[in-house]
Amino acid sequence: MNKKAYYTRRRVLPLGRQTHLVGILNLTPDSFSDGGDFVDMDLAEHHFHRMIEEGATIIDIGGESTRPGHIPVPISDEIARVVPFVERVRSATNALISIDTSKSEVADAALRAGADIVNDVWGGQRDARMAQVIGQHDAACILMHNRAAEEADSGDVINAIINFFEQSIALVKAAGVRDDAIILDPGLGFGKSYAENWEIMRRLAELQICGYPLLLGASRKSMIAKLLKLPDPKARLSGSLGTTALAIQSGVDFIRVHDVRENYECAQVIDHCVRYE
Repeated sequence: MNKKAYYTRRRVLPLGRQTHLVGILNLTPDSFSDGGDFVDMDLAEHHFHRMIEEGATIIDIGGESTRPGHIPVPISDEIARVVPFVERVRSATNALISIDTSKSEVADAALRAGADIVNDVWGGQRDARMAQVIGQHDAACILMHNRAAEEADSGDVINAIINFFEQSIALVKAAGVRDDAIILDPGLGFGKSYAENWEIMRRLAELQICGYPLLLGASRKSMIAKLLKLPDPKARLSGSLGTTALAIQSGVDFIRVHDVRENYECAQVIDHCVRYE
């Protein structure tokens, strides 16, 4: 276990000195918050570079919505959405690129095109080849906790997440993934009840026992909408910033966000208070 740095083939990110932001770029027509906003490649590329300029360390590119009730996308369609875009921006930037997919074929194609990280919302446990693909490419990964919706409220959620993480970590390490190339994400909104999502927020620090850097993805999610009575996802910025501030104070190193500039400024303030030397 190594929490001093996060390894990627392109460069190594220091941990503990500053919070790293992961900018969200959905090349999908049906994502819950920004579906259809960036299906045009020119607009998507402009947004990609804008998020880097605003402070994102990693850009997370997705070609299939993972919102509740989403329609699964065929592998060929998902590859067609993400690979040409990864190739296009890779030639123009040295920024770190993450591919948000749970399909090993998509991950393999995106890594060949120049992506650095695989962000799997099933933690490498749904596709039997995912861990192997990550290991073969010497890639980094983000392993998210997930489960069937009917398992919500079926026991202590933190214990369930830790047990899941142990299985995911064992899978990818057996496939040759470096110990310092792993990030863990508790998966807010995935197979959890509203109460469990907020319990995770309150108990984020307990996940430090896993010994790996943590990522939080609360940006614009329905848990914020329900709490603040805000049906419009793009109106949930203030609530999202609240989760960012709490996460950093709980030791989270990576925050996955839609609104990079505002979260960057929030992170700078909290980092100045809790990560100073």
